[in-house]
Amino acid sequence: MSGTLYIIAAPSGAGKTSLVKALLEREPEISLSVSYTSRMPRTNEVDGQHYHFVSRAVFERMAAEGAFFEYANVHGDYKGTARSAVEPLLAANRDVLLEIDWQGAQQVRKQWPEALSIFILPPSRAELERRLRNRASDSAEQIARRIADSRIEIARAPEFDYVVVNDDFAIAINDLRAIFSARRLRCEAQLKRQAGLLEDLLKPS
Repeated sequence: MSGTLYIIAAPSGAGKTSLVKALLEREPEISLSVSYTSRMPRTNEVDGQHYHFVSRAVFERMAAEGAFFEYANVHGDYKGTARSAVEPLLAANRDVLLEIDWQGAQQVRKQWPEALSIFILPPSRAELERRLRNRASDSAEQIARRIADSRIEIARAPEFDYVVVNDDFAIAINDLRAIFSARRLRCEAQLKRQAGLLEDLLKPS
Protein backbone atom coordinates (compact mmCIF):
# COMPACT_ATOMS: atom_id res chain seq x y z
CA MET A 1 0.00 0.00 0.00
CA SER A 2 1.35 3.44 -0.89
CA GLY A 3 0.43 6.86 0.40
CA THR A 4 -1.83 9.26 -1.47
CA LEU A 5 -0.29 11.96 -3.63
CA TYR A 6 -2.18 15.28 -3.55
CA ILE A 7 -1.67 18.18 -5.94
CA ILE A 8 -2.75 21.76 -5.24
CA ALA A 9 -2.34 24.33 -8.01
CA ALA A 10 -3.55 27.87 -8.56
CA PRO A 11 -2.77 31.11 -10.36
CA SER A 12 -0.55 33.56 -8.46
CA GLY A 13 -2.70 35.60 -6.08
CA ALA A 14 -5.33 32.93 -5.45
CA GLY A 15 -4.02 32.35 -1.92
CA LYS A 16 -2.67 28.84 -2.48
CA THR A 17 0.35 29.17 -0.17
CA SER A 18 -1.71 30.51 2.75
CA LEU A 19 -4.31 27.76 2.29
CA VAL A 20 -1.66 25.04 2.16
CA LYS A 21 0.00 26.34 5.32
CA ALA A 22 -3.31 26.38 7.20
CA LEU A 23 -4.24 22.97 5.83
CA LEU A 24 -0.99 21.37 6.99
CA GLU A 25 -1.46 22.82 10.47
CA ARG A 26 -4.80 20.98 10.64
CA GLU A 27 -3.68 17.81 8.83
CA PRO A 28 -0.28 16.90 10.38
CA GLU A 29 -0.26 13.43 8.81
CA ILE A 30 0.32 14.98 5.38
CA SER A 31 3.90 15.78 4.30
CA LEU A 32 4.53 18.84 2.11
CA SER A 33 7.18 18.37 -0.55
CA VAL A 34 9.35 21.50 -0.66
CA SER A 35 10.01 22.43 -4.29
CA TYR A 36 13.26 23.58 -5.88
CA THR A 37 13.31 26.90 -7.71
CA SER A 38 15.83 28.91 -9.70
CA ARG A 39 14.37 32.27 -8.66
CA MET A 40 15.75 34.48 -5.91
CA PRO A 41 14.02 34.27 -2.51
CA ARG A 42 11.51 36.94 -1.60
CA THR A 43 11.63 38.83 1.69
CA ASN A 44 11.04 36.46 4.63
CA GLU A 45 11.35 33.32 2.50
CA VAL A 46 13.57 30.69 4.10
CA ASP A 47 15.70 28.27 2.08
CA GLY A 48 14.56 24.70 2.71
CA GLN A 49 11.26 25.81 4.21
CA HIS A 50 9.50 27.73 1.44
CA TYR A 51 11.70 26.48 -1.42
CA HIS A 52 15.11 25.02 -2.05
CA PHE A 53 16.73 27.99 -3.80
CA VAL A 54 19.37 27.03 -6.35
CA SER A 55 20.98 28.71 -9.34
CA ARG A 56 19.58 28.21 -12.82
CA ALA A 57 22.69 26.21 -13.74
CA VAL A 58 22.26 23.87 -10.77
CA PHE A 59 18.56 23.40 -11.52
CA GLU A 60 19.25 22.57 -15.17
CA ARG A 61 21.94 20.06 -14.14
CA MET A 62 19.53 18.35 -11.74
CA ALA A 63 16.90 18.19 -14.49
CA ALA A 64 19.40 16.66 -16.92
CA GLU A 65 20.29 14.03 -14.30
CA GLY A 66 16.63 13.05 -13.86
CA ALA A 67 16.43 14.29 -10.29
CA PHE A 68 12.95 15.78 -10.63
CA PHE A 69 9.57 14.09 -10.26
CA GLU A 70 8.21 17.09 -12.19
CA TYR A 71 9.48 20.52 -13.19
CA ALA A 72 8.42 23.46 -15.32
CA ASN A 73 9.29 27.01 -16.27
CA VAL A 74 6.90 29.21 -14.27
CA HIS A 75 6.84 32.97 -14.89
CA GLY A 76 10.37 32.77 -16.28
CA ASP A 77 11.86 30.71 -13.44
CA TYR A 78 12.21 26.97 -12.99
CA LYS A 79 10.28 25.13 -10.27
CA GLY A 80 10.43 21.41 -9.61
CA THR A 81 9.82 18.57 -7.18
CA ALA A 82 12.73 16.25 -6.36
CA ARG A 83 12.08 12.52 -6.64
CA SER A 84 13.87 12.02 -3.33
CA ALA A 85 11.25 14.21 -1.61
CA VAL A 86 8.26 12.23 -2.88
CA GLU A 87 8.86 8.61 -3.81
CA PRO A 88 10.30 7.33 -0.47
CA LEU A 89 7.42 8.90 1.48
CA LEU A 90 4.77 7.39 -0.77
CA ALA A 91 6.48 4.00 -0.53
CA ALA A 92 6.33 4.34 3.27
CA ASN A 93 2.54 4.86 3.08
CA ARG A 94 2.82 8.57 3.84
CA ASP A 95 0.48 11.08 2.17
CA VAL A 96 2.37 13.75 0.24
CA LEU A 97 1.18 17.18 -0.93
CA LEU A 98 2.66 18.94 -3.95
CA GLU A 99 2.10 22.70 -4.22
CA ILE A 100 2.84 23.10 -7.92
CA ASP A 101 1.55 24.67 -11.15
CA TRP A 102 -0.66 23.16 -13.86
CA GLN A 103 2.34 22.13 -16.00
CA GLY A 104 3.81 20.14 -13.13
CA ALA A 105 0.39 18.67 -12.39
CA GLN A 106 0.19 17.32 -15.94
CA GLN A 107 3.57 15.63 -15.54
CA VAL A 108 2.63 14.14 -12.17
CA ARG A 109 -0.66 12.70 -13.44
CA LYS A 110 1.20 10.89 -16.23
CA GLN A 111 3.54 9.24 -13.71
CA TRP A 112 1.03 8.82 -10.88
CA PRO A 113 -2.51 8.63 -12.38
CA GLU A 114 -4.10 7.96 -8.99
CA ALA A 115 -2.94 11.37 -7.65
CA LEU A 116 -5.76 13.63 -6.47
CA SER A 117 -5.60 17.18 -7.86
CA ILE A 118 -7.20 20.39 -6.58
CA PHE A 119 -7.28 23.78 -8.27
CA ILE A 120 -7.74 26.99 -6.27
CA LEU A 121 -9.67 29.86 -7.88
CA PRO A 122 -9.86 33.49 -6.69
CA PRO A 123 -13.38 34.90 -6.24
CA SER A 124 -12.99 37.44 -9.07
CA ARG A 125 -10.52 38.94 -11.52
CA ALA A 126 -10.53 42.21 -9.56
CA GLU A 127 -9.70 40.42 -6.30
CA LEU A 128 -6.92 38.42 -7.95
CA GLU A 129 -5.28 41.62 -9.24
CA ARG A 130 -5.76 43.35 -5.85
CA ARG A 131 -4.00 40.49 -4.04
CA LEU A 132 -1.10 40.51 -6.48
CA ARG A 133 -0.60 44.28 -6.17
CA ASN A 134 -0.89 44.24 -2.37
CA ARG A 135 1.72 41.49 -2.03
CA ALA A 136 4.46 44.13 -2.52
CA SER A 137 7.09 41.51 -3.30
CA ASP A 138 7.13 41.74 -7.10
CA SER A 139 7.92 44.50 -9.55
CA ALA A 140 5.21 46.09 -11.69
CA GLU A 141 6.52 44.11 -14.65
CA GLN A 142 6.33 40.82 -12.72
CA ILE A 143 2.80 41.61 -11.54
CA ALA A 144 1.67 42.35 -15.10
CA ARG A 145 3.16 39.06 -16.25
CA ARG A 146 1.47 37.10 -13.48
CA ILE A 147 -1.89 38.70 -14.29
CA ALA A 148 -1.49 37.82 -17.96
CA ASP A 149 -0.36 34.26 -17.16
CA SER A 150 -3.27 33.74 -14.78
CA ARG A 151 -5.69 33.45 -17.70
CA ILE A 152 -3.67 30.56 -19.12
CA GLU A 153 -3.50 28.90 -15.70
CA ILE A 154 -7.21 29.30 -14.89
CA ALA A 155 -8.13 27.82 -18.27
CA ARG A 156 -6.54 24.56 -17.02
CA ALA A 157 -8.91 24.23 -14.04
CA PRO A 158 -11.13 21.63 -15.81
CA GLU A 159 -8.17 19.21 -15.84
CA PHE A 160 -8.31 18.90 -12.03
CA ASP A 161 -10.41 16.60 -9.85
CA TYR A 162 -11.69 19.35 -7.55
CA VAL A 163 -12.01 23.14 -7.66
CA VAL A 164 -12.09 25.32 -4.51
CA VAL A 165 -12.92 29.04 -4.61
CA ASN A 166 -10.87 31.02 -2.09
CA ASP A 167 -13.30 33.82 -1.24
CA ASP A 168 -13.91 33.18 2.45
CA PHE A 169 -10.67 31.68 3.82
CA ALA A 170 -12.34 29.59 6.53
CA ILE A 171 -14.80 28.07 4.07
CA ALA A 172 -12.00 27.32 1.60
CA ILE A 173 -10.03 25.49 4.31
CA ASN A 174 -13.09 23.45 5.27
CA ASP A 175 -13.66 22.58 1.62
CA LEU A 176 -10.06 21.36 1.29
CA ARG A 177 -10.29 19.27 4.45
CA ALA A 178 -13.55 17.73 3.20
CA ILE A 179 -11.76 16.60 0.02
CA PHE A 180 -8.95 15.02 2.03
CA SER A 181 -11.43 13.30 4.39
CA ALA A 182 -13.45 11.91 1.48
CA ARG A 183 -10.31 10.47 -0.07
CA ARG A 184 -9.39 8.67 3.15
CA LEU A 185 -12.89 7.22 3.49
CA ARG A 186 -12.94 5.52 0.11
CA CYS A 187 -13.78 1.83 0.42
CA GLU A 188 -10.41 0.59 -0.84
CA ALA A 189 -8.44 2.82 1.53
CA GLN A 190 -10.64 2.09 4.53
CA LEU A 191 -10.61 -1.69 4.01
CA LYS A 192 -6.81 -1.65 4.03
CA ARG A 193 -6.60 0.73 6.98
CA GLN A 194 -9.19 -1.19 9.02
CA ALA A 195 -7.98 -4.70 8.18
CA GLY A 196 -7.65 -5.58 11.87
CA LEU A 197 -11.15 -4.34 12.67
CA LEU A 198 -12.66 -6.30 9.78
CA GLU A 199 -10.88 -9.45 10.86
CA ASP A 200 -12.31 -9.06 14.34
CA LEU A 201 -15.82 -8.26 13.13
CA LEU A 202 -15.90 -11.27 10.79
CA LYS A 203 -14.79 -13.83 13.35
CA PRO A 204 -17.25 -16.69 13.81
CA SER A 205 -19.32 -16.38 16.95
